[in-house]
Amino acid sequence: MSVTILVVDDEDSARDFICEALKDADYEALEAGDLASAHKVVDSGAADIILLDVQLPDGSGLTLLDRLALENPRPPVILITAHGDVDIAVEAMKKGAQDFLQKPLDLEQLLDAIARSGEIVALRRELDMLRRATGSSVEMVVGETEVMKRVVNEAERAAAAEASVLVTGETGTGKEVLVQAIREMGPRAEKPWVPINCPALPETMIESELFGHEAGAFTGATKRKPGLIEVADGGILFLDEISSTKPDMQAKLLRVLDEQRFRRVGGVNEITVDTQILAASNRDIPTMISEGRFREDLYYRLKVVDLHLPPLRERIVDIPALVGTFIRQINQRTGNAVTGITTRAIDALKAHDWPGNIRELRHVIERAMLFCDEDEIDLGHLAPEFRQKTK
Repeated sequence: MSVTILVVDDEDSARDFICEALKDADYEALEAGDLASAHKVVDSGAADIILLDVQLPDGSGLTLLDRLALENPRPPVILITAHGDVDIAVEAMKKGAQDFLQKPLDLEQLLDAIARSGEIVALRRELDMLRRATGSSVEMVVGETEVMKRVVNEAERAAAAEASVLVTGETGTGKEVLVQAIREMGPRAEKPWVPINCPALPETMIESELFGHEAGAFTGATKRKPGLIEVADGGILFLDEISSTKPDMQAKLLRVLDEQRFRRVGGVNEITVDTQILAASNRDIPTMISEGRFREDLYYRLKVVDLHLPPLRERIVDIPALVGTFIRQINQRTGNAVTGITTRAIDALKAHDWPGNIRELRHVIERAMLFCDEDEIDLGHLAPEFRQKTK
C-alpha cells in the first residue's frame, strides 16, 4: 500500500533525517518547514499521514490540528513534542492527534507509530472502495496476508472452471462468504443456487431431501417430489458441513459427483443433472477418514480445489480491512455514518485471541457502532474486555 507522509518541521537536518528514513521504509515523503507550507500540502490532498512538530516559526502545530478537525477524511496526525511537554501532548490527543512522539526521535518508535496510522489509511481506502463498488454483493476482504490473496486467486480460478470446491476452516472464518464469492464470480451466478445445511437435515429424511422420491416410496409419500440435487440442475449445490453426513449417504453423493446422475427414492429411472458442487466443513476430515467416519474417495473428489481459510488469530494484519468492510455494511443497514476507527481501538482488537474468528469480530464492531455517536469507533466504544487489555 502506497502511503504519503507530510513531515512538518522547521529544522532542515531533522526533516532530512526523517524523510530519508521514511523513504528507506518504502513510504513517500513530503516536506514543510512552516505552517503556511503545511497548509498548502493539506489543501492539495496529497498527505495521507502528517508528522507534525509543535514549535514552528509561524505558530503552533496545534493550530493545524484545529484546521484538520474540519477535514473529511482527516489525515492521521503524529505529533512531535519536546521532552516533558506532557500537557501539550494531552491537548493534541483531545484535538484528534492519533499519536505523539518525544524528541529526540527513536526511529523504531517513529516507524511503529506510522505503521499504526497507516492501518487507519488502509481502512479508509477499503471503505471508499466498497462505497464505489457496484454490481456485486461479494464482500470478501483479501487483506494484506499472502495466504488470503492466494485463497481468493484460487477461488477465482475454480469459479471460472466450474470445479468442485471444498472450503475448510474453523467456525466463523468466512467459509460461507467465500462460497458465495465463488458462486458470484462464476458463470453460474444467475443459475439455481441450492444451499443445504447438512446437520439440520433429519437423518431419516436426508436421502429423500437430496434425491427426491416417487409417490408411494414410503409412508406419507403421496406424490412425486424432486430432490434438492435435481432442483440445482444447471446451477450450484452447496453442502455446508458435509462432514456431518453418514458414510452410506457419502457413497451416494460420490456417485452424483462422478456420474452426475441418480435415482429418486423408490424410483427406477436415472436422472441426469449438471450441477456444480461446493462443500464446506469445520472439521478435520483427514482425521475423520482415519477413524472411518468419512470416505476418502469422496474427500478427494470434493477437493478438486481445496481452499483452507486460516483463523483470524493467524491473520491479525487483516483486521483493519475487515473492520472497514463491517463498518460499511452496518452503516448501510442501520443508517449510521461512522467513518473509521482509531488506532488505539485497532490495537485493542489486535490483542484479542478471536476464538469466534471473523464472525466474532463482526459482532464486536456491530456492538461498538451501537454505542458510537462520533465519527470514529474509539476504545471506549468497545466491550470492557477489550479496554482492559490496553491497561
